[in-house]
Amino acid sequence: MKIRTLLKILAFTALAGAGSTAMAQETIRLRIASGHPPANTYANLMQNFFVPEVTKRVAAKTKHKVEFVEGYGGAMVKVADTLEGVQSGIIDIGGYCFCFEPSNLPLHAFQVMLPFGTMDPVVSLKVARAVYDKVPYMSKVFEDKFKQKLIALIADNGYNLGTTMEWNNVSDLKGVKLAGAGLNLKWLEFAGAVPVQGSLVEAYTGLQTGVYNGWIMFPSGYVNFKLYEQGKFYTEIGFGAITWHGLTVNSARWEKLPKEVQDVILEVAKEYEEKTGTVNKENYPKQIADLKAKGATVRQLPAKVTQDWAQSLAAWPAQKAKELDALGLPGTQVLEIALKAAEDNGHKWPVRYSLK
Repeated sequence: MKIRTLLKILAFTALAGAGSTAMAQETIRLRIASGHPPANTYANLMQNFFVPEVTKRVAAKTKHKVEFVEGYGGAMVKVADTLEGVQSGIIDIGGYCFCFEPSNLPLHAFQVMLPFGTMDPVVSLKVARAVYDKVPYMSKVFEDKFKQKLIALIADNGYNLGTTMEWNNVSDLKGVKLAGAGLNLKWLEFAGAVPVQGSLVEAYTGLQTGVYNGWIMFPSGYVNFKLYEQGKFYTEIGFGAITWHGLTVNSARWEKLPKEVQDVILEVAKEYEEKTGTVNKENYPKQIADLKAKGATVRQLPAKVTQDWAQSLAAWPAQKAKELDALGLPGTQVLEIALKAAEDNGHKWPVRYSLK
């Protein structure tokens, strides 16, 4: 073989090798977003745990590199548009509350249909996992109808009631305008209050101007949005910690990712899911203490008040189960699993709901 020919072959081989290395190390860019700001625990964990951990582990475990383009607080998608944002590919990964999708995901708010459940977000996640693991529809619907893959569930802190006035019995709330979001408005309606659909963006002004006189809210929201300045009475009534958020990834984008990158994302997503429970649990007493320090009146009422409120809702879970069953959804099955899973994890319902 002539020297010139040999040199050409070597040069071509070197270029081809360099090209394959460049391709292997090509930067993967992913757009991740939430309509909620990082003041919300789950969005904060997206920003400060999920993103840096995926970035770090992909670099350490694979030949690839991931760069995230981040948008929180509505910078890329609004709270009620995140599912659609992931579905259309406007963003690759989205974190959002299923409460904003009552038509698309009516069954995914199932823990709201069982009020006065566990106030422990770690247990709430276990209850939700029991449902998702036993009912394939809960995960498959994202892929089958909305072109996305559910990679993590997200727990909230425990819901209580903040008000502008003191109250001591459920009857004190009759006719009082109280705000909530989506399906938890039913908690108010059955108790005789006047439910008002609200959003955290306008909560402070709504309380200030008397649009309503209270909010169903977990303590982090009450602290971070300074609602205690307008509604100083925060009552630990214990509606429950609800797992009704999720982290999803666009299916088409997911399929294009290298398998080893997918594995890292799933690994971190599992840890992220667990952290939404543990971090919320750790933060709850701190947030209650913070409310007290800021001048809020934080109270726990006698167990009978909770029982009275739960009794007013006693027939509702069965009603919801039948409504969902009529839509061809496994409503009764899901609620039965959730009821038992809560009990298996040590929860005692103030009123044991019957689905018959």
